Amino acid sequence: MRMSEGVEWGLHCCVTLAWLEGDGPVSTARLAASFELPAAYLNKRLQALVRAGILSSTPGARGGLQLARSPERITLMDVVAAIEGADDVFRCTEIRRRGAGAAASGGELGRPCGIATAMRRAELAWRRELAAQTLADVMAGTPASAAERTRRWFAAERTHT
Repeated sequence: MRMSEGVEWGLHCCVTLAWLEGDGPVSTARLAASFELPAAYLNKRLQALVRAGILSSTPGARGGLQLARSPERITLMDVVAAIEGADDVFRCTEIRRRGAGAAASGGELGRPCGIATAMRRAELAWRRELAAQTLADVMAGTPASAAERTRRWFAAERTHT
């Protein structure tokens, strides 16, 4: 399974916004500049987080983005689902019913095959693990120096704009 880099970008932006909480909205352009990312592409990913209720958007010259709820109430799965979609990663197309399998009896094909069952079980474990971890958990595992460096960078940028 592979996730787009938008998931990483979205998670880093959410953590950054949590560290900057209380400083008001942060523009997508400033977030993009802080990570040296293309602003237009980042904006698409962050708008998905706004639509999902993870971020809130304030329009206008002093507008921007901020967390819509506390870091304790935003799971990694929330961000992944907002950016990647909520569809199952594995999609069974029942190829066992083709070719030689077309002659199988109804009882043999009446239940999901072992492959579909195993893949679903693995995906549910992955989703449970991501749903069990919040932005606050990620922040707690990040060195305090990273948060301070981020705050200093945004404070310096604020004085230059």
